[in-house]
Order: sequence, then C-alpha cells, then structure tokens
Amino acid sequence: MKNLHVYILALALTVTGLGLAAYKTRHLGIPLKPAEQTEVWTVEANISFEANNRAAKLSFLIPRDPDGYSLLDEDFVSSSYGLATQDDGINREVQWAIRKAKGKQNLYYRILLYEDESSNAHKSSAKADFPRVPDYPEPRKSAINTLLQDVRNASADILTFSRELILQFNDESPNENVRLLKIPDQSRIGRVRTLIEVLAGARIPARVIYILELKDGLRHGNLEPWLEVHNGNEWVILNPVTAELKLPKNSLIWQVGDDPLVHVEGGGPADVDFSVASSSQDLLSIAEHRATQLNSNVMAFSLFSIPIETQNTYRILLMVPLGAFLVVMIRNFIGFKTFGTFMPILMALSFRETELLWGIILFTLLVSLGLMVRFYLETLKLLLVPRLASVLTIVILLMAGVSVISHKLGIDRGLSIALFPMVILAMTIEKMSLVWEESGPSEAIQQGLGSLFVASLGYLVMTNTLLEHLAFVFPELLLVILAMTLLMGRYTGYRISELWRFRTALLEKGN
Repeated sequence: MKNLHVYILALALTVTGLGLAAYKTRHLGIPLKPAEQTEVWTVEANISFEANNRAAKLSFLIPRDPDGYSLLDEDFVSSSYGLATQDDGINREVQWAIRKAKGKQNLYYRILLYEDESSNAHKSSAKADFPRVPDYPEPRKSAINTLLQDVRNASADILTFSRELILQFNDESPNENVRLLKIPDQSRIGRVRTLIEVLAGARIPARVIYILELKDGLRHGNLEPWLEVHNGNEWVILNPVTAELKLPKNSLIWQVGDDPLVHVEGGGPADVDFSVASSSQDLLSIAEHRATQLNSNVMAFSLFSIPIETQNTYRILLMVPLGAFLVVMIRNFIGFKTFGTFMPILMALSFRETELLWGIILFTLLVSLGLMVRFYLETLKLLLVPRLASVLTIVILLMAGVSVISHKLGIDRGLSIALFPMVILAMTIEKMSLVWEESGPSEAIQQGLGSLFVASLGYLVMTNTLLEHLAFVFPELLLVILAMTLLMGRYTGYRISELWRFRTALLEKGN
C-alpha cells in the first residue's frame, strides 16, 4: 500500500513537471537549449507623397498574420497624423489622416518578425467562392475554351490543372491559343491576371498575392505578384512562371488580392519603398513577448521576474537538487561510501570557483593538515563540543595560511579556498578521524576518496550549461527529479558494490 502511494505521488509529480515544461516549449516557444537564437527580420515601408495643402488621408495595406512568421513588434511612425487600423478578414489596412498637410509627406510602417512554423493563419482561410464563367469576347472565348480543354485532358485535379495551365502559358513555343491570349512583353502582374481570368472559365477560385522577399540589407524593394488557387480545401500558392508550389525561403505575404496597395486623398500619387534588415535575437526574449501576446502569466511569475542578482543565486541553488539526486544514485545503487550526504554537494559547489583540479588539491591539503591537528587534539582528551570548536578554528587558520602562501607563490587559485564550506571541512576532519580510529586508516581513506569522487561528479553535473539552463528556465522539471528520488527511496535491493563483494557466494549459488 505504501509503495502504491509513492508510485501515484511520483506519477503526479512527473506529469505536472513535464506538462508545464511542454506548455512552455510548445506554446511559448521557450528553447530547450541555452543561448539559442533566431533570426529576426525588420521590415520598413516608407510611404511618401505630395500633399495639396488641405486635409489628407492615406490608406496602406499591411500584413495580416503572415504565414510562417509571428509578429514581434509593430510601429507606425508619423508626425501629427491620426492613426486607425482595420481588418477585413483577408487584409489589414492602416489609415493615416491629418486636417491639413502641405509639401512632401513621409510616413513609415515598421514590423519585426521571426520565423514561426506553427503560424499558418493564411492557410487556415480555406473558404472561397466559385467564380462565374466570364462572358469572354470572340475570338478570346474560343481560345480560352480550347486551352481549358487541352489542360483538362492533361490534369487530374484542380492543382494539377492549374500547374499545367501555367506551364503551357509559359512554354517557349506556345500554341496558337496561348499566343492569342498573351500580350507581348507582358508584365508579371499582367500574366497573373490573365491566368486568373482563364481559371475563372473553369470555375476555379484564384487570386493574386503580393510577397516581399526578405533579404538582409535590401533597399528600394518591391512587392512581387504570385498566383494563389483554391483546391477545395485550402489556398495553394503557385509561381506564375515555373508553377512551383511554395514560396522562396524568407518570403513574407504582404497583401492578398488586387486592391491598390496605397490610396491617397488630398495629395498626389504615393511612392512605397521597402527596406529589410536581419538580426539575431535570444529566443527567451521572444518567448516573453509571446507570453504577453497570449495573456499568459507563466513568464510573469517565472524566475525571470525577480532581480538579476537573485536570479544568479537561484541559478546555483537550483542545481543542488541535481547534485543530491546524483548522491542518492551513487550511494543507493552503486554503494560508494562518503562522509555524509550533503558534504560532497557543498564541496562540488565550491569547486565551481576553484575549478575541479585545484579544488581537489586544496581540499586534500586542508583535510590532511586538519587531520594531523585533530590527532594531536585527541591526546588532550577534550570534550566533543570544545574539540569541534577547536577544529573549526584551526581549519579557518589553515585556510588563511594556505591563501597567503599561495598568493606569495603567485598561485591565485589558492585565494578561492575561502569559498570552501569551513563547517563541513571541520565535520569532515572530525568524522574522518573517528573512522580512522574505529575502522582503521583504509576505511577512512576509502570514504575520503569516495567523497572526492562524488564531489567531482557533482561538479561536472552542476556546471553543465544545458542542465543549468533547464533547471532555471524549467524549474518544474525538479518535480521529476523529486519523483525519481522518491522512487529510489523505496529501493531495497542489492548495490553494485555488494554484488562485487559477494560475487563468490553468488557464483557458488549459481552452480
């Protein structure tokens, strides 16, 4: 019954810890690796026009939930202009208005984006109205009907139909029907509009989309028209020249449909100039921003909300349970002997400053010197508490002496000996001397070496960058460590060292 209780508790702790960590990773985008960065794109549109010394209003289409990207920040830069945005479900539009404007006007729209594969808002707009067959004039009508029949015979569904039409339309040696429909030196947008017109003859929903190719350092960029057809389930993007099914890498869908990109009232025609820049940004800061957008309080009540100085303290403290877990594994499953449970962990913490090799050297030196003094105190026949106080005083004096001598010798690592836990050192010396007297020097040295070995492993675990990141960013994972510790607490089987100890008896039993 007790085992069942422990198993249920361990399961609840594990599910809670892993569930919270999965939520942070999947929904907020918190990285599992430290110092992980992503590419952030800064896109700026400069809209300029000449005002006519009267009221002016300018409308400009802007991206709406671009597929494959998430919005990090958005700015509307204008002087003295009123600002309003609206969303019609397909495009977003910003409107600037001013009572009176004269001369050249410059308005700016700036957006910061980062790549997000989970963002597919554009594809989710799956509804489309089937167009009516246009009333084509002759001979255009005959050419389109014949072309549609040829394409229908060479295709199997809407997507293959659309691709075959694009390929025939862009053939270097087109047939007479395509030649009749194409205009010499036709622009890319003209070609897309012609394809939409022809597809309407087959009652296939199609529309033009405008994309901006994201290139670092781009100046004076322009939007490029692409074709989009509806296959019955979702909108599919097609290259109007090559019939490829996907956009080029780092392409931002800016506008859907053939409405004017910019419209001005009270001024001359507007010019739009696009600029693009790329930079790297920490995924953690992006996750914090996403949590704000999702109205999630996970990051607001995380360790990132406390002062930096306190954060640095917890970066160390949260590693202590991992060290304790390591001690439990080594003692319960392997059977290593150490002086106490927490002494190796505290020594591992001090090794973070001294580094491993110097930490082992300084620890061995102090314990050896302290042990000699302890044997001397034994001849004085002191009571326990005065003896411990004397050992503690001597340990501090030894630490100070080693620091001074090492400094004079130019060994700066010796100065970090002050970070050693003096009380633990005193208790280790006392414990080692008692074991020496009761069980002999071999047992005392064995436990001392075991303590150093466990402290060394603890140092390697507690200084691991990945584990430190996981413990600080996902402290709920310590619930999983707790669950595993509880389960190990119910283990009463053989240790590995005992199997080795009793190997002869086990072999005889097997025979």
